[in-house]
Parts: sequence; C-alpha cells; structure tokens
Amino acid sequence: MTYDYDLLVIGAGSGGLAAAKRAASYGAKVGIIENDLVGGTCVVRGCVPKKLLVYASQFSHFYQDAVGYGWEAVKPKFHWSKLTEIVDTEVNRLSQLHTSFLDQSKVDLIRGQASFLDARTIIVNQGQGKTATPQTFTADRILIATGSEAILPKSPGIEYALTSRELFKLQEQPKRMAIIGGGYIGIEFAGIFNALGTEVIQIVRGDKILRGFDDDIRTHLQDAMHQRGIKILTESQVERLEKTVNGTVLSLIGDSAPPTVEVDAAVLFAIGRAPNTADLGLDLAGVAMTDRGAVAVNEWSQTTQPHIYAVGDVTNRANLTPIAIDEGRAFADTVFGNTPRAVNYANIPTAVFSQPEVASVGLSEDMARERQGQENVKIYRSIFRPLYHSLTGSTEKTLMKLVVDRQSDRVLGAHMVGKEAAEIIQSVAISLSKGATKQDFDNTMALHPSTAEEFVTMS
Repeated sequence: MTYDYDLLVIGAGSGGLAAAKRAASYGAKVGIIENDLVGGTCVVRGCVPKKLLVYASQFSHFYQDAVGYGWEAVKPKFHWSKLTEIVDTEVNRLSQLHTSFLDQSKVDLIRGQASFLDARTIIVNQGQGKTATPQTFTADRILIATGSEAILPKSPGIEYALTSRELFKLQEQPKRMAIIGGGYIGIEFAGIFNALGTEVIQIVRGDKILRGFDDDIRTHLQDAMHQRGIKILTESQVERLEKTVNGTVLSLIGDSAPPTVEVDAAVLFAIGRAPNTADLGLDLAGVAMTDRGAVAVNEWSQTTQPHIYAVGDVTNRANLTPIAIDEGRAFADTVFGNTPRAVNYANIPTAVFSQPEVASVGLSEDMARERQGQENVKIYRSIFRPLYHSLTGSTEKTLMKLVVDRQSDRVLGAHMVGKEAAEIIQSVAISLSKGATKQDFDNTMALHPSTAEEFVTMS
C-alpha cells in the first residue's frame, strides 16, 4: 500500500523534531504536525524562557554582592514589561530557527490539531470553529511526541489560577504571589520572582520541597530559600480560591497552615504535569495507555500498534528535554537507520535552577541504602562558605555530597546545592557513567581555588 509519508510525527517539540530530522537524514519522507510554535514546551514556555528569567533575576544579587567588593551601592530599577518583551522575541527567534531546520532537512511542517482517524490515518484540523479545514494524511509509521501539560486540580475558583504557560505572559509583575507546589517548576519560579522583588509565598503539601531528591539537598535548599525571604508553608493545601477587589484569597487546610492567604492575581499552580493525550483519538488507533494516562511503550518506544511509536513526556518515562531528544533519535536510528539502539536511563543528571542552584546525578542516599543495604553505603559530605561569599557578607553555604558503595568503592550518586551546580554536575556525570570509584575521584588532581575541587578532596 502507498502512504502519504514514511513517517508522520505528531508534535514539533524536542523529541518530535529530533526524530523527524534524523529520519529524514536517512532518506525517509517525513511530515511533522504542530498546532503551536515549533519548538515545544522547552523552547516556547519551559526551559529556555525560564532560564532567561533566572538570569535576569540574578542581577539583583550581583548588585548587592558588588558592594562587598568595593563597588558603590546603587538603586537599580527593573522593568518587567521590558524583560517579557525581549524574552518573547528570543522565543520567537528560536522557534523560527527550528522551523528553518525542518525546511533544511526537507521535513514537511503541517500546521493544525492532529488526531487519529484510524491506525494509519491522521486528520489535521487547520483553523477553528466553522472555518476549520480538515485534511487527512496516511503514514507507514507514526510517532506521537505531544509532550505534557500542567495539571490543575478541580478546586473552587481554579479558573483564577495560572500555570507556567500563562506566567510568561503576565502583563505586570505581581507584588505578592502564591506558588502552589514544591517541585522544580515551583521552586524555580519562586526564586525568580523573589529575586525580582515580589513577595513570594510557597505552599507545599509535604514537609519538604523537591520530593524525590536527596534529603540533604531538600533540607539545605529549603533553608536557603527561607534565608532569601521566601515564605514556605509546608504540609498545607489550597482548598479554594476567591477573587477580591485587592487580589486573590486562598483558603488553606493543614495543621500548620494559616486559614487564608491573600496575594495579587498571580497564583501559580505547579503541582505536576500530565501526558498530553487529550483529543488524540488513541482508542481509534488501538494505542494502549498506562494506568497513569501515558502512552504505553516498550524499550524501543513502540506502542501496542507495532508501526506507532511515542517519545518524550507523553510516555512519562524520564521527562527531560535531553531524554526526549535521545529517544527521538534512537527511534529514527532503529527504524530508519538500521542501527537499533535503546536509550540508557541510568545516571541521568538533573538540575533545578533554583536560587541557589541544585544539581544531582545517580542515586540519593535513601535510594542507595534501599538498593545496597544500610551498611553498604558510605556518605561523603561537605558544607562550606564558597570563596565568592567571603566578601559579600552572605552566610549562604554550598553543599556537596557523594554517595559511595562501600564494597566496590563505586560512586553511586553526586549531589550539590550552590553556584554553578549544574555546570559542575554535568562533568561529574561522565565519571559516574564510566563507573568511577571514590579512589578515582581522590586520584584526580584538584583545580584550586574552585568549588568543583571539593568533589575530589572529600574525605
């Protein structure tokens, strides 16, 4: 049977773009369908614009720290509208760049909302309402790469809440802001707005932020955020939101929670993300889903339909941009390049661009003790004031930690809170992926004076 395409990709985010371009490089006829800006969550409303906001917010610290180094104190003035304008311009530039890369790769970009008609046919609705023009396309193979969307609870007044998608479009900087959720998205935005001068209240369901990270990391960062002026309400939940003349009132429940908190209109819900499968018509294609709402796949990213695949956040495996890219390329290498390979999910480095920054690779202390046994894990930990802060007057400290298997001496995990944590952990991740031991770290000559040297001098 003849099809319109060798491969149709649904979603032009990180995973979809990587797969489409790689498949086209092998000679496949490829189309990619997107109803939004090309680039996906990371480029359009995630990693990239968020990191630009992090950079912008950090200048407030530089102004303060400079005084300790002999610079005269100044009173800088920040313009939120200027920042959002230039970030939006950069996002659009990057999106257009990704579009041009598709053109250079000879991948057809199909604009519109995609859904399955059957296992081989995709209908794409271009436009909305009565002006919508449906088109159908068939393909030998189909790749689902639709990413994820922010979760909102069904609480009264939730229509007044924001997700990270809307936060980048705020017309005015809030004076008082509530952030619900203690995961990396909520933590990062708390740091951004706090540094820009917004009064931030963070409401966390558990007793600590960053569930799933090493416990020392969680405690250290939470204390540092308190010191920077962020108010964190733990073991608290939002019961309802009510609009008032002055802003928004949040009614809270929890043993340590105040009855209400009043802020401006900015209430960010960052309680997690869910695979974006709505309106895809997966049932019509015979594609099974997991009990958590993700597209079910095997190690080759193959769904229950052998010719339909899925990569990225929509599979809810490891929801990180580099993972989606590698999954997309591995799919193309396997299916179109005759070089089968599966993605290695071991020792994935992770960063939280909080203030101060967090980065980890490998096992946390609790995970290591659970897997290796309590007595078979040795911990190396260092907490110190970095040289940078010796003149700023700040009491903020850096935390660095190694988790080591006592029997083999292999380093199982590395964790850090402090300046440039992500840049440092990226290099440490190479060592872990090669099976480095603590002795290998000890045998590595230190680079002095640097923060990174602490990883090779711990005893």
